[in-house]
Amino acid sequence: MISRENFIFTIGYDGNTAIVDEISKRKYSRLSTEELTEKGLFKAALSSALYEGDSQGLGRVLESYNQSADRRLESVEHLKRTFGVFEVPEGISKIMLC
Repeated sequence: MISRENFIFTIGYDGNTAIVDEISKRKYSRLSTEELTEKGLFKAALSSALYEGDSQGLGRVLESYNQSADRRLESVEHLKRTFGVFEVPEGISKIMLC
């Protein structure tokens, strides 16, 4: 299974390889979902809450996103579609840092 730190900063996939933003991972990987949200790192915060199975965290990310965005999203599902993050993928066996 992919680690939380790699998942929250994954920017794409190539088969069973996750492509991870190395600089962001180094700088922000120790932050909690709430701290990521406070910094405006909404995709990372969404991914963190998904990884942890934190439905309340997902709601807080959505609420914070809506406070800062020009266009309001109606649900967590809309937030997931906006950032293209739906679940923690299975079968990831390699990590490529870029």
